[in-house]
Amino acid sequence: MSNAPPTMDYGRPARAAWMLRAQQHVPILATLAVFLLLHAGAAARYDNFLSWRVFENLLRDNAVLGLAAIGMTFVILSGGIDLSVGAVVGLVSIGVARMVQVHDISPALAIPLGLAAGTLFGAGQGALIAFFALPPFLVTLAGLFLARGLAFLVSPESIGIRHGLYGWAGDVGFDFFPVTAMIFLLALVCALWTAHQTRFGRAVYAVGGNESSALLMGVPVRRTKVLVYATSGLCAALAGVTWTFYTNSGRAVAGELLELDAIAAVVIGGTLLRGGVGYMAGTLIGVLIFGIIQTSLTFEGTLTPYLMRIVIGGMLLGFILLQKLVQYRFAG
Repeated sequence: MSNAPPTMDYGRPARAAWMLRAQQHVPILATLAVFLLLHAGAAARYDNFLSWRVFENLLRDNAVLGLAAIGMTFVILSGGIDLSVGAVVGLVSIGVARMVQVHDISPALAIPLGLAAGTLFGAGQGALIAFFALPPFLVTLAGLFLARGLAFLVSPESIGIRHGLYGWAGDVGFDFFPVTAMIFLLALVCALWTAHQTRFGRAVYAVGGNESSALLMGVPVRRTKVLVYATSGLCAALAGVTWTFYTNSGRAVAGELLELDAIAAVVIGGTLLRGGVGYMAGTLIGVLIFGIIQTSLTFEGTLTPYLMRIVIGGMLLGFILLQKLVQYRFAG
């Protein structure tokens, strides 16, 4: 009978870690595959789909959604949810419009005030969630009602904006590149760097992955949560400002149901609802999928816009099922 110690397979942990990383990439790879298929199908069916003008419109028309989805990505990565982003879009858009058009305040002052208001609103929600351990769903649902009500208090009617800055922005969009698209792309670059290259970004992933472990590692969990919701409020406020450039107006109902589209874009983009896993680039792809479906319906002409909701609903359900499958494989 041999007394030799059992043979250890030192390669097994490395293979397990590699398989874990590979499984984490499954949702975003599925998102990329869906995007490429939709894009190829649209390009094959519609003659002018690959034109530069269509690409510009794709980014311009979805800039507000994209900005809201950027903030939502940080929230979902941290394991939370933010239902107030659409209402904040409406509040900031009508607030900026009223300051500029009714009170004759320069956009150079009105826009920063709107951004600050959205950031403080989000930070306040984050403080309630972080320091009082309140459920994010309920806190941000209350925030939705509060922000939408405040927007109607500012003005129940739409306010058109006639200012030189907005005229200039329209000229730039026509002659060069849409201002709304430029705002979205600049915010996306900042978000990519923040999520993947900064201490705050690493803290967000840690909190979403396992809050207890993050505490043991010395991650400032409460501060991170406050900053996450402040970031979401800032992105929603920036989306509200972008709305004013997109429509040359402010509306209290702007951004209605936008929070649901933002959540769908983030989930379709491969970010797991349980938090801790996801990529900002995936959110961009998710937003572009929205844009391709919408643009295809426009090219088709005869299809009802409600078909987009049906398609997005089916895709969202499919990606949630895919996420559950990935989580099951993790557990196994």
